[in-house]
Amino acid sequence: MQKLNLRRRGILSAAAAAFAGLALAGGVREAEAARQEPDDWRNHFSTLEHGAILADLRQRVVIFWSEDGAVQRRYPTAVPAAREFSRLGGTRVIRKVEGPTWRPTPLMRERDPALPASLPPGPGNPFGSHALYLEWDHYRIHGTDDPSRVGSTLAHGCIGLANAHIAELFGLATIGTQVRLV
Repeated sequence: MQKLNLRRRGILSAAAAAFAGLALAGGVREAEAARQEPDDWRNHFSTLEHGAILADLRQRVVIFWSEDGAVQRRYPTAVPAAREFSRLGGTRVIRKVEGPTWRPTPLMRERDPALPASLPPGPGNPFGSHALYLEWDHYRIHGTDDPSRVGSTLAHGCIGLANAHIAELFGLATIGTQVRLV
């Protein structure tokens, strides 16, 4: 009887190890897929003039390509929580601000009239350390004062990156860098 139990335990242990191995292999494949080279820029832009930034809202990632194509960066991002707050399509960077002042949008004020008129640069500022202003009113690619939000959703329509990532992207992007949200 004891031999039968040992044999059964051995079989169950082997089966559990095999299933764990399959699950681990699936996780490794997912991690490898996340690290793979992103889409070719030509799938989204006709040229790299002034560089290009792709914000993929479904994958929660921002991808940057330099004008000469030599520099390519991929950053995890926070995205708008609801479709009504997101805008899709093409725009461009029109202004870059280090230490931006945050001001709630009219829609934010409508939802919560108690919001302050503005927050200066520094701790607690929802824009974090840097902001890339886009042609669209009230849309930014910016840092975040809450790094736990990266990879999740924001209540508004902006694209939020960890402060270290937005600082790097801020240094790479120029006025005129084309931006596409998909």
